Amino acid sequence: MRLTIQELGEMKRRGESIPMITAYDYTAARLVERAGVRLILVGDSLGQCILGYDSTIPVTMDDIVSHTKAVVRGTKESHVVADMPFMSYKADVRGAVQNAGRMLSEAGAQSVKLEGGRKVTGTVSRIVDAGVPVMGHIGLTPQSIHQLGGYSIQGKTLESARELLNDAVALQNSGVYAIVLELIPSKLAGIITQRLSIPTIGIGSGAECDGQVQVFHDLLGLLPDFRPRHARRYADLDESIVKAISDYTKDVKESSFPDANESYSIDKIVYEALLDETTI
Repeated sequence: MRLTIQELGEMKRRGESIPMITAYDYTAARLVERAGVRLILVGDSLGQCILGYDSTIPVTMDDIVSHTKAVVRGTKESHVVADMPFMSYKADVRGAVQNAGRMLSEAGAQSVKLEGGRKVTGTVSRIVDAGVPVMGHIGLTPQSIHQLGGYSIQGKTLESARELLNDAVALQNSGVYAIVLELIPSKLAGIITQRLSIPTIGIGSGAECDGQVQVFHDLLGLLPDFRPRHARRYADLDESIVKAISDYTKDVKESSFPDANESYSIDKIVYEALLDETTI
């Protein structure tokens, strides 16, 4: 049985912290679930981590649907959240509802996530009314990076902090079941968390949120040239992987791979018959 949005709400009420991690493929999803994480985000961060773009903006609906399908196939108990990519929900409400529905009916996700505050609450309400659970996302919203002028902390002034608090309350009133708070001061995140009855999931927003989300590749050190301050690296797999592949390459060049234990035999009579045929 997959984790439900009702169970997530209960976790907040019990004061139980909620771990969430991104995954973009079948193998990663299986590993994440085996590690005990039951809330997985198929983030549009796959643009940078998987597809090699320099932002999330080029990611398409087809990209998210394809990767979400793989993550769903790799899990049995996790609640899979699919990111709504750039311009998939802001052009018109009808299109937003259809795209959100596609994430569930075609991709197999259990809910969707979209960025924005009060400006998207009308769309959120329509999506929720259509039967699609929605996770909100405020603070640093990567799809608006050109408008924001870069990846910087949001809500540092009194005015901007009030805006984020009002956005959070409005999103809750529109029907979201949880909200991601990205790159906002920890004390502001704490105030928002206390004000809301739904869970907050922080990324770069301190320890006072109800849960935390991290990017799979940041946590495991798979992108060594990118190390955001808010990401704690729990492994340096990039070095381990490079070494493993280098060792394999060396063994092939030196003809030490494969050996007899890694090869398959043929019946001696068949072999000798084949030799006779090739010598005729």
